[in-house]
Amino acid sequence: MTLPVSPEGSPVHDIVLDAAGIPISALLAEPRQTPPRATVVAVHGGGMSAGYFDSRARPGYSLLALGAQLGYTVLAVDRPGYGHSALHLPDGQAVHDQAATLHAALAHFAARHDTGAGLFLLAHSNGGKLALAAAARGDSALLGLDISGLGSRLAVERHQLPGPDGRGDWRRHWGALRLYPPDAFRLSGALVRPVPLEEAREGPLWPELYPDIAARVPVPVRFTFAEHERWWRFDEEAVAALKEPLAAPRVTVDIQPDAGHNISLGWAARTYHLRALGFLEECLLARDAAPPGRGTQPPGPAPLSRGPAVTVRTRSLAKGRQT
Repeated sequence: MTLPVSPEGSPVHDIVLDAAGIPISALLAEPRQTPPRATVVAVHGGGMSAGYFDSRARPGYSLLALGAQLGYTVLAVDRPGYGHSALHLPDGQAVHDQAATLHAALAHFAARHDTGAGLFLLAHSNGGKLALAAAARGDSALLGLDISGLGSRLAVERHQLPGPDGRGDWRRHWGALRLYPPDAFRLSGALVRPVPLEEAREGPLWPELYPDIAARVPVPVRFTFAEHERWWRFDEEAVAALKEPLAAPRVTVDIQPDAGHNISLGWAARTYHLRALGFLEECLLARDAAPPGRGTQPPGPAPLSRGPAVTVRTRSLAKGRQT
């Protein structure tokens, strides 16, 4: 199936990847006239689907269309336990198993498509857990990570998280209605999916799982918190705890003004996507400008005796204390 051509002129296609026998459904947009500069792999959050990154609420809000317009292939995958894989994985998978499944799916994709300079994972919320776990596997084709809506310290009590029974304060996913175009809520109804049992069970354990995973991430990472994020803390103390265990050679933490948790469905979607793709450009620049002998591989992990280079760009990190 081919979805309608976006106003930017790039068609978005449904495809299915083979992850060692598990079908992984995905949306694909490719540059129309040139080989891709790199491939953006977009990974949705809990209770959503790949279409999260293809907002049609306003022209220019789709990451898939924008990325293809700027010369990137964009592959938005349905995470294991969602989409076509739900029949094969009715309870979903824990995050490390999801990483293995995603790795197999991306190997299938790379064997059949030009991925340009490499892969760049752009993930939201629970999808950020998968992106970090996938990066921790040490794939040399990975350029970097851009993660929104995920921290390491909760702004709620663990019992408030959406659990296996489906309960949870889902209003925290959105924030104020003014942060979203009027059509966003109507269109998002088609994107919502049940949260798989294994994912819901593992959710409250993320603060304990994070340090070990972070210590094995060898590529640059950018975290973005919506100004009105309500699931995760992003005050100075929480940001310090987020970056401390990371082995990444570079860590950037940004605040996206005028946005709620579901940034890619809100008024801030285009702004955020451009910033994320700008970070990809910085990763490509670092690769191109690397000293001789290092130009064909992403930077390796920083020495354990040193912390990663950290950039924090925000209007006021203290706002995270109000969640």
